[in-house]
Amino acid sequence: MTGPMPRLRRTRYDVCVLGSFMKDLVASADRRPLPGETLHGTAFAEFLGGKGVNQAIAAARMGARTAIVGTIGADRYGEEFLDLLTTDGVDTGWVVRHPELGTGVGLPLVLPDGSNSIIIVSRANAAITPADIEAAGEVLTGSRVLSVQLELPVEASRAALRLASAAGVTTILTPAPVGPVDASLTEYVDILVPNEVEAAALTGLDCDDESQVPAIARKLADEWDLRGCVVTLGSRGAFVLDRTAGVELRVAPHRVATVDTVGAGDAFCGSLAASLAEGAPLTDAVRLANAAGALSTTVNGAAASAPGRAEAEDLLGSVLVGGAPETEASPLAVAPPNP
Repeated sequence: MTGPMPRLRRTRYDVCVLGSFMKDLVASADRRPLPGETLHGTAFAEFLGGKGVNQAIAAARMGARTAIVGTIGADRYGEEFLDLLTTDGVDTGWVVRHPELGTGVGLPLVLPDGSNSIIIVSRANAAITPADIEAAGEVLTGSRVLSVQLELPVEASRAALRLASAAGVTTILTPAPVGPVDASLTEYVDILVPNEVEAAALTGLDCDDESQVPAIARKLADEWDLRGCVVTLGSRGAFVLDRTAGVELRVAPHRVATVDTVGAGDAFCGSLAASLAEGAPLTDAVRLANAAGALSTTVNGAAASAPGRAEAEDLLGSVLVGGAPETEASPLAVAPPNP
């Protein structure tokens, strides 16, 4: 949705996250099993995650007053989530407990290089309804930024984005899991944050080709009528297109010891939302988010891996990897992690 970014409003919350709750049951292995093959794993661990929870905790650890809207089961996993979120200062007053369906679960497989693939089973997450969204209208419209993903039913996501957009809330959409995006969502989105796989799926263009990244962001911004588009590129940093400011920029990566990439994109998005809620320009918000996402890969787990603000700000002074000083002349300026 184009137009000037809204002025900061006096609100009860900085960031509201509509999203999923996923108990992650993580297996590590030397490689992915072949079809029909049983493979010995090297490790197993349990973590609390889900894109909604991960983003909410990331925003809270950046200092944002944060609330979450979603659905959990009336089970042990659900109680674990409430305890975790409360400990991090996230308001859970709009979390619904479903009496019959269990809390969602995720099944990540992590390889030695830290890369991962994930199967999710939504369970209670799939039970959230537009009526639940209406009941949470106070927090959805009383925040500066709303962050939404695609792990919940599209009807609920649409209702939340519509309410927030009408109230002047800045809306962020992470188009994950990857797949077709319901066209009815696009008119309510201000900033789209796909990763390289999602961006390629949405545009048909190849993110592995560095020269295509600006075209991908422009294509999405034009088709969705966005204020901004941020394409996260994993170990290659991120690309940001800010149509409001007329700026596009490549932000280079940080050198970190990666052990687990689960939740890195969510740490990025939660930190981005927190910075935007403070009134930071999109490019500056991406710099902080880039650092937060990198740091999250140095810790196992999803929600637990989100760094604090001081850690992320410290990393902004680290050595640039594979980039160059920012230049005004280039249509694709490559910015260091800290200008």
